[in-house]
Amino acid sequence: MNLRSSPSGDSPAKASRSDLVIVGAGIIGLAHAAHAVANGLTVTILERDHHAVGASIRNFGHCCITAQSGELYELAQTSRKYWLEFAALAGFWAIESGAVVLARTEAEMAVLRELSASREEGQVEVLSPAGVRSRLGARNLSAASDDGGAPVASWPGLAGGAFLRDDLRVDPRTTVAKLADWLARQPGVKLHWNTAALAFEDRRGQPTVRTARGDFHGNQVFVCVGHDVDYLFPALAEEHQIERCSLQMSRAAQPSGLRIDPAVLTATSMLRYPAFTDMPAAAALRAEVEQDRPELVDIGANVMFTQRPDGTLILGDSHHYHRTAAPFLDETTTTILNTDIASAIGVPWKLLSAGRASTPPAVSRPSWFARPNPASRSFR
Repeated sequence: MNLRSSPSGDSPAKASRSDLVIVGAGIIGLAHAAHAVANGLTVTILERDHHAVGASIRNFGHCCITAQSGELYELAQTSRKYWLEFAALAGFWAIESGAVVLARTEAEMAVLRELSASREEGQVEVLSPAGVRSRLGARNLSAASDDGGAPVASWPGLAGGAFLRDDLRVDPRTTVAKLADWLARQPGVKLHWNTAALAFEDRRGQPTVRTARGDFHGNQVFVCVGHDVDYLFPALAEEHQIERCSLQMSRAAQPSGLRIDPAVLTATSMLRYPAFTDMPAAAALRAEVEQDRPELVDIGANVMFTQRPDGTLILGDSHHYHRTAAPFLDETTTTILNTDIASAIGVPWKLLSAGRASTPPAVSRPSWFARPNPASRSFR
């Protein structure tokens, strides 16, 4: 959200004024800050926590570019170069890994063939079962397990799959912290942790953020707090149907010898991302999954997984929509997800932890930008 006005003659205190004030030090807020710095602006970043703990770190680290469509596809392709650019500047891990979609039925393959035909040559490569295994690391097929038994990863039951060339991967546990550290070292940047926004005011044309640590003024204010926008602007959140979306995810130890560079998606991923659901064959796939694996549909599953640089696997996920998240995990949901992933890889693993993440869906449209204008204030 952009709270904007023209500069004012009423000069606020020098120490608390900057060209841009950003509320929220997740990846969206920090991306705004990085672009502002690149354009020579001074920036103040306000974050209520002592470090990022929200959706920006509780995710797969998968930059899902190819599977978007329309407005989101254009945005994703534009963002791709900036992920790589700022990874080089800030020193966070990012790789041009692509993603692999596993297909275990002909209905799944039909969607992948149609998507490949609809895109430029080479962007979506349809794969045979052997091609999938090759993309996921042929060395995994010959690596023995610790007890000398079956291969570490056999990837059983494949009908084929697809390689999504343009997708990227970052490490979700370290990216935001490294970007924040880099920004804090840049001239003209002030980053204030443990500083919660309490209110927003327009003081004679000067946007002001009130906090428990004082007031911060800027020529523009960007509020980048995800679904928590309902705490600050409940009427706007209600108007745009903003709800919390709780996800259940797990973290597992690295199976011996297993190394997977791409993000790995499955049939349920094809039921969620618009590039797949736009395909004519998607209706038949949905009917097949609803009939054969209704337990995945019931939990809103997007069965996918990634491997962090330290070898641990991030496994997930489910989707549950509500205004206030339940405080406890559902063990049945975790079991359903991890059983399906184990059957896809063909090897069990040691579960290290399970947790809840969240993502902010904008139900009324795929992305949401607003300029609040409460009756008692004048944001322009």
